[in-house]
Amino acid sequence: MDSLDTQVLDAARSWAAAGHRFALITVARTWGSAPRPPGAWMILRDDGQVQGSVSGGCIEDDLIRRAAAGEFSGTGARLLRYGVTADEAHRFGLPCGGTLELMLEPAPDAALLEQLALRIGTGQLVRRRVVLENGAVSLEGGNPGDNQQWDGRTLLTLHGPAWRLLIIGAGQISRYLATMAQALGYRVYICDPRSEYADGWDVPGTERIAAMPDDAVTELGLDPRSAVVALTHDPKLDDLALLEALKSPAFYVGALGSRANNRQRRARLMQYFDLSQGEVDRLHGPVGLPIGSRTPPEIAVSILAEMTAVKNGQTDRSALAATDRYACRSA
Repeated sequence: MDSLDTQVLDAARSWAAAGHRFALITVARTWGSAPRPPGAWMILRDDGQVQGSVSGGCIEDDLIRRAAAGEFSGTGARLLRYGVTADEAHRFGLPCGGTLELMLEPAPDAALLEQLALRIGTGQLVRRRVVLENGAVSLEGGNPGDNQQWDGRTLLTLHGPAWRLLIIGAGQISRYLATMAQALGYRVYICDPRSEYADGWDVPGTERIAAMPDDAVTELGLDPRSAVVALTHDPKLDDLALLEALKSPAFYVGALGSRANNRQRRARLMQYFDLSQGEVDRLHGPVGLPIGSRTPPEIAVSILAEMTAVKNGQTDRSALAATDRYACRSA
């Protein structure tokens, strides 16, 4: 499973190699409700084939129609706006009040897209700069704290693994979690000092850290775009990671275990590791949203769902089921 950026870039490279012309369209800005966030992009081939998306589908249909009518000829960058009026919002299926501002590049530089793909492939975070006035495009190094920028003249978009996930434990749940997390744009690290688990780890695209869990957390230098999930179910290992992660600015720290196990873990962390109540309160345990998960892939889904909710500022669980049938969550 690849991130959306990688899927778009792979298609662009394939189409360019086959001699196809294609346009690159990026969501530069949104107002009100919008189906896709700023930075979302798509490519539109000369025969109408599409990869990626900028809306729920109706805008893509209109872009295909306009491209077939020859509206996207030339090479200069330009702006497109959808949903400016209520009638237009209704016509294109946008939510009430939704407006999109799109940057259209009718003939993006295939060599630069190739370079971008290669840099992302080596784990780099890259900023892509497009100047509307002359269509000039350049690539520069990015940092985890960077965000998309658009001032009406220059569009800066961020590409690559802007978010990081450290998984403690190389078990079955970790395999699903690592694979799914990469699809959401995470750069995934795995740490497990137990050779019987770590030596068999072979999930593509992940990076193994050969250290004890507390040292792995310190080595990564966690920032607000980092998450740590402890899945060994062994307090001797999980607690080592948690005692450092809970003191870090990581946006999410979670640990596998039942409610009873997590109550005991919180008591240990405060009694023996000198963590404050506020630091211990940051722990998500039992890890994941209560969706009745039983199998390793279902548990991975629940973990990523909770991580996504926290990342997006949606932390109210009141609308979720109060109980979870996953045995490891029971008291």
